[in-house]
Amino acid sequence: MSIENIVLSRDHRGISALRPYLAPDFCERAATFILDRLGTVLISTGFYIPAGSAPETDGPPGAIALGLVLAGLGSRVIYVTDAYTSPLMRGLLGPGEQIVEFPFADHQESWQHAADVVRSVAPTVMIAVERCGLTDEGVYRNMRGTDVSGYHAKIDYLFRTHEASVGIGDGGNEIGMGNLAAAIPMVMPMVGRPCATTTTRLVISSVSNWGAWGIIAAMSRLRGRNLLPSVREAHDLTARTVALGAVDGTTGRRTESVDGFSLEENDRVLAEMHTWLGRYGIVEQG
Repeated sequence: MSIENIVLSRDHRGISALRPYLAPDFCERAATFILDRLGTVLISTGFYIPAGSAPETDGPPGAIALGLVLAGLGSRVIYVTDAYTSPLMRGLLGPGEQIVEFPFADHQESWQHAADVVRSVAPTVMIAVERCGLTDEGVYRNMRGTDVSGYHAKIDYLFRTHEASVGIGDGGNEIGMGNLAAAIPMVMPMVGRPCATTTTRLVISSVSNWGAWGIIAAMSRLRGRNLLPSVREAHDLTARTVALGAVDGTTGRRTESVDGFSLEENDRVLAEMHTWLGRYGIVEQG
């Protein structure tokens, strides 16, 4: 059993069909890439669900879990989102964390703003966790093919401006899935127009939060200590995400679930990651 097996378990969208197009150890490669670039890390998340009038529960918990680990390893962590998701992120993170709200603007202005952010912040690596990505048409589409451009600022241009990046996605329409844009229509026909934005490394998973945990688990094995959140910590973080108004991305409803998976099912996936680390003699801290 590998960490990649765990993050792709319980697959109900067919994302596993993309696995042959990536390196077998894609989680570890992403983890190594990030660990080699600790410094100033930009983490972007936020996928707005118009049917639920709120951002979804997948993305912010994984982004924050990864951000806390990187901060603990000495990095300066800056979260990047837009006006639709920033209230949720501020509620989850509190006043002590840096959150950049990327403005809504046309393509040229967004490109310029991205260049200004990269120049002023000088990130060593950027990470996208379940962040809706531009298609080759220059628009944002959800899994049903609906144009949702009005709900997503063009954060893609940050990733198109920087040479070191990691994307985490579970549906084909997230930043980073441009790495597999040619393969996605062949193996995931429900995704008519995949994201075109590429990243240096890509992690695919059944749920993007799980992909973020998978990177943390791989970091833990590389560093020889368990950096994963406890099952209770992760459970409570997702529950708080719902309490602050987030909805399940598959239903648009405010339920304690992520992409159709109950919090208990999410708990079991994270527990499997702790067990996987235990096989290497790396036990949960605390």
